Amino acid sequence: MTTLHAEWTKVRTVPGTVWLLVGVVALTVAPGALAAGAMPSGGDPAKSALTGIVVGQAIVVILGVATVSGEYGTGMIRTTFTALPHRLEVLAAKALVVTGLVLAAGAVAVAGSVAAGEALLPGGLPFTGPVVRAAAGSVLYLGLIAVLSVGVAVLVRDAAAAVGLVLGLLYLTPIVATLVADPTWHDRLRTLSPMTAGLAIQSTVDVAAEPVAPWSGLGVLALWAAAALVTGAAALRLRDA
Repeated sequence: MTTLHAEWTKVRTVPGTVWLLVGVVALTVAPGALAAGAMPSGGDPAKSALTGIVVGQAIVVILGVATVSGEYGTGMIRTTFTALPHRLEVLAAKALVVTGLVLAAGAVAVAGSVAAGEALLPGGLPFTGPVVRAAAGSVLYLGLIAVLSVGVAVLVRDAAAAVGLVLGLLYLTPIVATLVADPTWHDRLRTLSPMTAGLAIQSTVDVAAEPVAPWSGLGVLALWAAAALVTGAAALRLRDA
C-alpha cells in the first residue's frame, strides 16, 4: 500500500496529468460526435459514436509513457528505487494508478460519446446488449492501452522513443495490413494488430464479417499489453536504474 500511495501521490501532483485526462475525454467525444452526425446509411451506429477512441488513445499513450519516462529523464527513478527497493512493486503500482485513472477518464469519454450518438445519430443509439458491450469494451480498450504504454516505457525508458514505438504499433500495423494483397495474410495481420483487433469490440453490425470476434479481439490487445508489461518487468529486474 505504501508503494501504491507513493505512486498515486506522484501522479496526482503533476499538473499535466489532469490536462492529459481532460484531453482523453475531449479528443474521444468530439470526433465521435462528428462521426455520428455524418454516419452514412447502413453504418454501424455504435462504432461511429465511439470513433473518437482512435484519437483519444494517443493521449493515453502519452500519459502512460510520461508516468514512467519522466522519472528516468530527471533521474528521480534512482530516488524512487532507493526509497522503494522492490522494483516490481513500483512497476505494478505505476500500472495500477495509470490504468485506474485512464479507466475513469475512459468511462466519462465513452458516456459522452454514447450521449452524443443518441443525440446526433438518425434514430438515436438504442442501448442494446451489443451497444453496451461496445461501450464497456471501449473503456477496457483504453485501460489496456495504458498498460501497454507503461510496459513499453519501462523497456525503452526514453519518452519520445516509447511514444513513437507504441503509436507506430497502433496506427501503422493497420496500414501495413491494407497493403497486403493476399486476403489470408491481410486478415491475419488485422487479427494480430493491437488496434484493429482491440477495436473489434465496437462492432455491432455485421459482426461475422470481422476477422476476429469482439471479445477475442480485445483479448489480442490484452496479450500485447501483458507481453509489454512482462518484458518491461524483466528488463527492470536485470538492469541498473
